[in-house]
Amino acid sequence: MIKLYDTGAYLLNGTELVCDDADAKSILESKGINTTKEEASQNTMAYNILKAHNTSENMEQLKIKFDKMTSHDITFVGIIQTARASGLTEFPIPYVLTNCHNSLCAVGGTINEDDHVFGLSCAKKYGGVYVPPHQAVIHQFAREMLAECGAMILGSDSHTRYGALGTMAIGEGGGELAKQLLKRTYDVARPGVVAIYLDGELAKGVGPQDVALAIIGATFNCGYVKNKVMEFVGPGVDKLSADTRIGIDVMTTETTCLSSIWKTDDEIKKWYETHYRPEAYKELAPGAVSYYDGVVYVNLSEIKPMIAMPFHPSNVYTIEELKANLMDILDDVEKKALVSLDGKVDFTLKDKVRDGKLYVEQGIIAGCAGGGFENICEAADIIRDKYIGADEFTLSVYPASTPIYMELAKNGVLADLIKTGAIVKTAFCGPCFGAGDTPANNAFSIRHSTRNFPNREGSKIQNGQISSVALMDARSIAATAANKGYLTAATDMDIEYKGQKYFFDRTIYDNRVYNGVGKADPSVEIKFGPNIKDWPEMVALTDNLMLKVCSVINDPVTTTDELIPSGETSSYRSNPLGLAEFTLSRKDPEYVGRAKAVQKVEKIREAGECMGAADPSLKEAMHKVKETFPDACHDNTGVGSTIFAVKPGDGSAREQAASCQKVLGGWANIAKEYATKRYRSNLINWGMLPFVMDEDYKFDIDDYIFIPDIVKAIKDKSDIIKAYVVNKDMHELKLTLGALTDDERDIILAGCLINYYKEN
Repeated sequence: MIKLYDTGAYLLNGTELVCDDADAKSILESKGINTTKEEASQNTMAYNILKAHNTSENMEQLKIKFDKMTSHDITFVGIIQTARASGLTEFPIPYVLTNCHNSLCAVGGTINEDDHVFGLSCAKKYGGVYVPPHQAVIHQFAREMLAECGAMILGSDSHTRYGALGTMAIGEGGGELAKQLLKRTYDVARPGVVAIYLDGELAKGVGPQDVALAIIGATFNCGYVKNKVMEFVGPGVDKLSADTRIGIDVMTTETTCLSSIWKTDDEIKKWYETHYRPEAYKELAPGAVSYYDGVVYVNLSEIKPMIAMPFHPSNVYTIEELKANLMDILDDVEKKALVSLDGKVDFTLKDKVRDGKLYVEQGIIAGCAGGGFENICEAADIIRDKYIGADEFTLSVYPASTPIYMELAKNGVLADLIKTGAIVKTAFCGPCFGAGDTPANNAFSIRHSTRNFPNREGSKIQNGQISSVALMDARSIAATAANKGYLTAATDMDIEYKGQKYFFDRTIYDNRVYNGVGKADPSVEIKFGPNIKDWPEMVALTDNLMLKVCSVINDPVTTTDELIPSGETSSYRSNPLGLAEFTLSRKDPEYVGRAKAVQKVEKIREAGECMGAADPSLKEAMHKVKETFPDACHDNTGVGSTIFAVKPGDGSAREQAASCQKVLGGWANIAKEYATKRYRSNLINWGMLPFVMDEDYKFDIDDYIFIPDIVKAIKDKSDIIKAYVVNKDMHELKLTLGALTDDERDIILAGCLINYYKEN
């Protein structure tokens, strides 16, 4: 089904792969090809798009300027606030503000709508685009109205992926978008490029989520494409519809890749024509001889309906395999739950087995992954004239945009779905991050959405509530619905798919979306609701640091949902201090109190007062430090909190996973590695040191770590930074910061991105 190459490979004429092994040179010569690996690597689509957007003369260290940007309503407030504090006067490139995450207006009074009013006033003042709530989810609007072949788009959402439409898109934390608003660049080392070679053709009933889950399962745990660009090539691409390509592409985020790009053809040309933007199309293809750093070979003909069991999109099985080994796999899920849920609640799915079949209580087809026209139409074909029943099982469908919704109404699919007992709702991302359709306690939900992390569906482990999600394709969700909640693969049903044609009506957007691009009006007053707060003041990095460990997380991977929860926190994303109260609330509820206690001492230090009376343990630690470093004192030694996590930052691009720690006085993270570039970048932009350590050292909560001459080490670009666990007999640690650009060093030294821009 899927094979990962052990080496890089050459791709000849877009179809023939030649492994980069001992025989490669002779094979190429036999075909009259005389090239080097370096030359051939410049023939990928990714290389040429990056080159066209690189503003430096160095293709190894890129400084990218994007063509367009997009954010949703639990990110754009913080981004604009950061840029305003740094001197923003107008949006220099088209910037789209969508309102698809904080759209319930049911939690916190008018807090949600206040963010929307803020966004509209900023679009008018700075010259942006404002998409009102329920019109479209962020990525569907970007596909329909922003994507262009050969362009680059930056979004403040991790699933910013438009590669199937020929656009290289990257999801990052808000700091990176603020840089673009301030006419700075996105600085990154040139990423590796991995070919995703598609061969064969999908069987009837197999959909994009099935392909995506198979690829995620093969690549995530081994890090095969981590921080690389996935380039989709091969004859199988031509056999996929545009919607299917889009559905596969959006899930590439879950592999931890940096971005994606696909070759384009007449199918994509028709897609742009359907959306009245034919000028946005151009053919993209790798050169006659292209070199890739790796290859993921995918035989589409062998892909079967898949399911990602809790609690990660990489925990994949075929539905056939799950049914054949049901109790064994459910036992394995229970073991994983002990790690993911820290043993805080009893968790089992074995009670879902009825007469040997797995029963689920909920099905959802939604968002940027599941809410596409083709997914919904084919799901309707499967369940048409059937009924979901009157038991616990429910089915909700969220079309990804109002134009899709309207076409479903026109072609009868909407009526077909409603007749079955399904509920069809407006465009909203809530089911993807826990702000809508939260299942009952102990319930099991199957979803064509993006993630199934713990509590991602909205349950609250801290209150003893747990439900869980498995990811599946819309077709198999519909087949399960037709079977009244008993897990069923779409390929088990003999269905005649209608293949409805899509007609896009852009007048919906023309008449409702505010487009102020190129029409900035400085006279407009920004409208602030009571929950929209400025970022607190943050001090520059001190010569030395005394860190107190306030949380220790030994899980193999820590998600951004665990660092700062999604769902119930959405209403506070515009309030840095309010949101910070939720930091690590699901993983380590005592963290906030510990961090605040450390921050209180630092505030005393900043005021020039004696810290010892406030924290006797710190006084004792400083005495120990001064035995070795006599010059260390409150004038040159900042005090802050830190967390240790094995591999933090998987998942969302949300900068708040880092900024909340900073707001509470965090100075650093210490990790074995960082799950994504996004999270590491967020730490840096908030002035936090992204330390990495090789040593398998066991930290305890309340350990003090002293780091002497940290400012000097950063300025000197030191490879190794020595630190000392003070209360463990000054045990020496060797920390590294990895590769930092000069700007990133300056941001850390300044204390955060806002300070850096104020100084410049």
